Amino acid sequence: MSVGELTWLRFRRNRLAMGASILLIIAYVVAIFAGFFAPYAVGTIHSKLPGVPANGIHIRDSEGRFHWPFVYGYESTTDPVTFRRVATRTDDMYPVRFFAKGDSYKLLALIEADVHLFTVDNPGKVFLLGTDDLGKDLFTRIIYGAQVSLTVGLVGVSLSLSIGSLVGMMAGYFGGLFDNVSMRIVEVLMAFPQIPLWLALAGALPPGLNSVTTYFGITVVLSLVNWGSLARQMRAKVLAVRDSDFVMAARIANCSDMRVILRHLLPSTLSHVIVVATLSIPGMILGETALSYLGLGIRPPMTSWGLLLSQAQETRVLLQRPWLLWPIAPVVIASLSFNLVGDAIRDAIDPYA
Repeated sequence: MSVGELTWLRFRRNRLAMGASILLIIAYVVAIFAGFFAPYAVGTIHSKLPGVPANGIHIRDSEGRFHWPFVYGYESTTDPVTFRRVATRTDDMYPVRFFAKGDSYKLLALIEADVHLFTVDNPGKVFLLGTDDLGKDLFTRIIYGAQVSLTVGLVGVSLSLSIGSLVGMMAGYFGGLFDNVSMRIVEVLMAFPQIPLWLALAGALPPGLNSVTTYFGITVVLSLVNWGSLARQMRAKVLAVRDSDFVMAARIANCSDMRVILRHLLPSTLSHVIVVATLSIPGMILGETALSYLGLGIRPPMTSWGLLLSQAQETRVLLQRPWLLWPIAPVVIASLSFNLVGDAIRDAIDPYA
C-alpha cells in the first residue's frame, strides 16, 4: 500500500473531517453555479418589500392540507406613523417552480442563462432568509457572496504559500545574509497586530478602484501579511533535511541549487505545506470578512459575507431585523470545516501516527 493510500485510509476514518469535506465541496459547487442555485439575480431589488422577514417554502396550508411546495404572498402597505413600507403575509399561495426560468445571469461568468433551481411566478416572492434594507433577497446575496469569501481564501493562500515556501526554503538552504534579512522581515511582520496591519494596507488601496480590482487588492493584502509564519516553519524543515544524504548526493552530482530545492527539498516538506494551506484558508476568510465588515474590503456591486454583515452593525437592525445576521452562519461553518479537514490531514500524514 502506497503512502497516498495510507493517508487516504487514515483520513477517511475521521467522520467529522469527511462530513466537513462534503460540506466544503457542496459550498464550492453552489458558489461556482451561484446563478442557478439562487432564485434571483444578485442585483434584483424588490423595492416594495424592503426588510421583510423570511418567507419560506411550505407544503401544508393553515388548515393542515398538503400541497405542492408553495409560498405565501406579501401585501405591501405604508405605515402611517413612520411612513415606511411594511409587508404583511397574505393567504394567497403561489406554487414553487423547480428548474424554471427567472432572472438572467451569466453561468461561470461566460454563458447567458436564466434557469434557476427554484423560483416563483410574480407577484409571488420566495425569500428564504428575508430581504435587506433595499429589498434584495438575502439568500441570493449569501450564495453570491460565497464566490468572493470562499475564493479569496484559495487565492490568498496560494499567494502566501508561494511566497512563504520560497523564502523559507531559500533561507534554510542558503543561510547567511539572506537568512538573516528575510527572518528579520518576518519578525517585523509578525510583531504588528494583524487587524491594524490589515487596516493600514487595505486603507492604502485607492478609493476609486472598481470591485474586481479591490477584490484582488484585498487578496494581495491578506497574502502579504500571512506568509511570514509559513516561511519560518519551512526554514526549520529545510534546516532539518539540508544535510541529509539525498541532498548531499544531489550536490555532489553537480545539481543546481534550484533543482535541489524543487526536486529534493520541496517534496520533503510538501505534506507540511498542504496542512498549513488547509489551516490558513479559514484565516483568510475571516480576514476578508473583517475588512469588509469594517468597510475596507469588498465594495458594491460585488458582495461577500463580510459586506453583508456590515449591514447589521447597528443595534436597531439587530432588534428589528435579526435575520440580517444570517451571513454569520456560512462564515462559521466554512471556517470550522476547513479546520476539521486540516486537523484530519495533519493526523493522516503524521508518520508517527
